[in-house]
Amino acid sequence: MIGSERRRASGGAAVLGALLIAVGLLFLADQYWNLDLGHYGWPIYVIGLGLAVVLLGLTQRSGSGLTTFGSMVTVLGLILFYQNLTDHWDSWAYAWTLIAPGGSGVGMALYGVRVGNAGMVRVGLWQIVTALGLFAAGFLFFEGLVGISGRRFPLPNWVLPLAVIVLGLLLLFRGFTARQDAHHGESDEPSWPSRTEGDSPG
Repeated sequence: MIGSERRRASGGAAVLGALLIAVGLLFLADQYWNLDLGHYGWPIYVIGLGLAVVLLGLTQRSGSGLTTFGSMVTVLGLILFYQNLTDHWDSWAYAWTLIAPGGSGVGMALYGVRVGNAGMVRVGLWQIVTALGLFAAGFLFFEGLVGISGRRFPLPNWVLPLAVIVLGLLLLFRGFTARQDAHHGESDEPSWPSRTEGDSPG
């Protein structure tokens, strides 16, 4: 057990070291080539921080929270990067769904794969599907009907109600599958390998 804890601690230190190196190289590139990241690419720092937290969480025994938080920060950075380039800040009206439950779902799925927990992966994937459905419904409503960006898409009247119905069906199906998982005793808690002789003290 002590050996495995030391390996995970060294993995976290390696991730932090790689992050510091990457940040240093980014600052050097900014100064040498005058990339002006402060004006156009500042969301890259948010993305880098999020990815670093994700990697750090994946190296920890109880890192599901870190992985989920890092994924949300990474998605936030990606949204900010798009909005900063396009000046489409009005998209916040519906883009937030990609952070939660979208980003949190990505984090759960990644950590579930890391620890071999199928239940956690399934919950994460369902959160991603839900986020995409909410994003699509919000996009159709705010961009197609309201015209929040100053222009309205020529959408048929039945598109938004259909999108809402499809989202409702997905959530209803998720409710049934969640009950089945609970009935079969599946858990979304991490399942780590048991202690081996090589991990014993001494």
